[in-house]
Amino acid sequence: MKKKKIPLRLCLVCRLRKEKKSLVRIVKSSSGEIEIDLTGKKPGRGAYVCPSHECITKINRQLLASTFQSEVNEKDVEELKKAIRIITEPLSKEVNNG
Repeated sequence: MKKKKIPLRLCLVCRLRKEKKSLVRIVKSSSGEIEIDLTGKKPGRGAYVCPSHECITKINRQLLASTFQSEVNEKDVEELKKAIRIITEPLSKEVNNG
């Protein structure tokens, strides 16, 4: 029986390869909007970030602009960080309590 390959992705911030399902996907839609992709299936250019506090804190405008090859404003970056923290907060509590 063959083992199924586990897809790995590179964290945008820490540059470590991790399992795709353990990372948060950020996607830039065709309309230019940057948002979180919880399904992992939204169309558009995607990037992955660790759900760790350190990586979320280090997300910045320049990093996203170079990744998505377009201008990104600071307000969008702050909203994105806030949304990632809201989504990942329950995960970090499970890890700490588990």
